[in-house]
Amino acid sequence: MMNAEIIVTEPTPKYIEKFITVFSSIRFSLRTKILLSFFTVILLLSTVNVLLILEVIRFNRQYDAIITNITTANSINGFIKPSIDTEMWNIVSGKTEFEAGNQYEIIQQVNRQIESMMANAESDKSRIKLEVIYRTMNTLTHYVDKMGEQIAAGSRVAENERVLEDIRGVSAVVEDTVQDYMLFEVNQAEQQYKENQARFARLSLLYMILLPGVIGFSVLAAWIISASIYIPIKKLHDVTTTITGEDLQALVTTHNVDEITELGISFNIMIGRIRELLNAKLREQENLKKAELKALQAQINPHFLYNTLDTIVWMAESNKTDQVINIVRALSSFFRIALSKGKDWISLRQEIEHVSSYLAIQKMRYRDILDYRIEVEEELLDSTILKLTLQPLVENALYHGIKTKRNGGTIVVQARRDGEDTVLLEVQDDGVGFTPYKLAQLQDSLAQELDEVAMGEGGFGLRNVHKRIQLYYGKEFGLSVQSQYRGGTHVSVTIPRRCTPNR
Repeated sequence: MMNAEIIVTEPTPKYIEKFITVFSSIRFSLRTKILLSFFTVILLLSTVNVLLILEVIRFNRQYDAIITNITTANSINGFIKPSIDTEMWNIVSGKTEFEAGNQYEIIQQVNRQIESMMANAESDKSRIKLEVIYRTMNTLTHYVDKMGEQIAAGSRVAENERVLEDIRGVSAVVEDTVQDYMLFEVNQAEQQYKENQARFARLSLLYMILLPGVIGFSVLAAWIISASIYIPIKKLHDVTTTITGEDLQALVTTHNVDEITELGISFNIMIGRIRELLNAKLREQENLKKAELKALQAQINPHFLYNTLDTIVWMAESNKTDQVINIVRALSSFFRIALSKGKDWISLRQEIEHVSSYLAIQKMRYRDILDYRIEVEEELLDSTILKLTLQPLVENALYHGIKTKRNGGTIVVQARRDGEDTVLLEVQDDGVGFTPYKLAQLQDSLAQELDEVAMGEGGFGLRNVHKRIQLYYGKEFGLSVQSQYRGGTHVSVTIPRRCTPNR
C-alpha cells in the first residue's frame, strides 16, 4: 500500500520550521495548544494589571485612612479644650451641678474618635502617637473624677479652682498632642505618596518591558499554530487530490496528536470504507448478473419446454388444431416477453401478459386441477416493472401449492395501488400451503442478508426473487409471505410506481 508523499511548497526558514515541528510534536491536541497560548498571553498581561490594581487599591486604602484620621483629629483639636474647660468652669462656678454636667460625654466622644483612628492607623508610629493622646485623655478623666470627689466632699472653691487649672493644663496637652499627630500624618501622607509614585513607575516600566514580549509571543504562537494547522490540511488536500485521480491507496500520514490528525485518521478510515463499499458494489453487480441469468434459465426450463412441446404434439395428433394454435401463441408470447431484447424493465401490461401466457399453457396441461384469475387496475398497466417479477411467484404457487393438492385449486394474480407512489402485487393460491415450520424457515431466510443466488427446489425460488427485487429496488422492498397449512399461500410484493433502476 502506497502513502501519499506531501511537499510543502511555501518557503519557510529552517529554524522556524524546526521550531514548528517541535511544537507540533508536543502531545497535546490542537485545541489545547491554542488554549495554552491564549492563557499564557492572558496570564502575562493579567499579572501586571493585577499588580497595578492592587497597588492602586492599597494606595487608596492608605490615603483614605490617613485623610480620615487627619479629619477626625482636626475635629478633636477644635473641640476638646473649649468644651471640657467651659463645662468644668460652669461646675466650679456653681452654674451646673457636677452630676448634671456633660463632661463625661465629651470625654467618651473624644475617646471613641481616638479608638477609631487607632483602628485606621497604617503605621506603628501613628498608633504610638494616638496611644499618647489616649493616655492623656485618661489623665484628663482622672482630674475630672477628682473634681467630682472634691465637690461631693464639700471642698472649698479655691481647691476646686486648683483642680480646674490642672484640667485646663491637661486639655491643652491633649490639644498639642493632637496637633502634633495631625502634622505627623500630613508628612506621612506625603511620604506615602512618593513611595507609591515610585512603585507605579517601576510597574509601568515592567509593563512596558513585558508588553513587547507578550506581543512577540502572541505573533510567534499565532504563526506556529497556523502553520501546525495549515501543514496537515495541505497534506489532506494533496491526498484528496490524489484520490480524485482514482488512487484509493493514498493515505494521510502524520505523527501529531491533534484534531487535524484525528481528521486524517478518519479520512483514512473513510477511504478504507469506500474501498469496501466499491468491492461490495462489485459483488452486488455480480450477484445481480447471476440473478438475471438464473431467472432467464428458470424461464427456459427444459422440463417446461419439453412438457409443453409434448402437449402440442399430443394435441396435433388428436387434431385439436385450435388448441395447438392457442398454446403455440401463448408459448411464443411467453418467450418473447421473457427475452424482451435483453431489457430489464418492461411495462406491467407486458408482465401480466407474460404471466397470462404461462398460466394459459399450464391450464392446457392441468385443465382439471388449475383455475386462475388475473385482476389489475387499468391505470397501472403502463407502469414500469422489473421483468420476471410475477412469473416465478405464479410458478411457485402452481408447483408447490396446487399440484400437491388432490382436488386442484385456483391461482389469483392481482395488481393494485398501495398508496400514492407504490404498487402492490399479490399472488394467492388455495393450495396445500406451508407447514408452520417451513413457513418460519422461509421467512427467516427472507430476513437474512443473501450474498449469493442459487437455484432452489422448484426453479428460481422465492428467496432468489426476493434477492433480485432488493438488488434492483432497494433493501426496503421484497417479498412478504403468509401461509396456512392446507389453507393456501399469499405472496405480496410492494414496489415503487414508475421507478427506474438504481444502478
